[in-house]
Amino acid sequence: MNLLRLFLRESRDWVEAFLGAVPGATGVALRRAYYGFRLAEMAPGLSIQTNVSITCPNHISIGRKCYLARDCKLYATPESPIRIGANFSANANVMINARGKGHITIGNNVLIGPNVVLRSNDHVFERATVLINEQGMTEGAITIGNDVWIASNAVILKNVFIGDGAVVGAGAVVTKDVPPHTIVGGVPARKIGMRLA
Repeated sequence: MNLLRLFLRESRDWVEAFLGAVPGATGVALRRAYYGFRLAEMAPGLSIQTNVSITCPNHISIGRKCYLARDCKLYATPESPIRIGANFSANANVMINARGKGHITIGNNVLIGPNVVLRSNDHVFERATVLINEQGMTEGAITIGNDVWIASNAVILKNVFIGDGAVVGAGAVVTKDVPPHTIVGGVPARKIGMRLA
């Protein structure tokens, strides 16, 4: 019985690896059809480019007209869902990681540049007498409002709310909430401007 389960599990991995490598419009259409059955919710117009990795898709919801560029990674679990609104665009090599017991919610019309990391959990490391990988994790939430731009190489950490219309500059590390229409940058990220009304 265990061998049968292993075969079935790896069969799905092989199918996803094959589908992930198919180029062009054919690949996009095949991935859209496949993930239409696998995702918790998927509105029309999803475009998934090559080599995108989606773990636990039945706990991921994606709105209409969304785009996942090459090499993006979405990691969910039954305890850590991901919800993405409409008109979302993730550039190459974006990682959205809710594993653990955190969760990630992204609003409508959000743009994410290449190499951005959203991670709703952290390693515990306070005790120097215990190995870090034996100290567990702390979980939280990331919530991103509507009309937000997160520029390339930014990192968004747990327990962060990014308000509507905000901009996160390239390379910023966001550890605290970002008010609506605020522009932040730096490590750790701080206010560097406001969007004009």
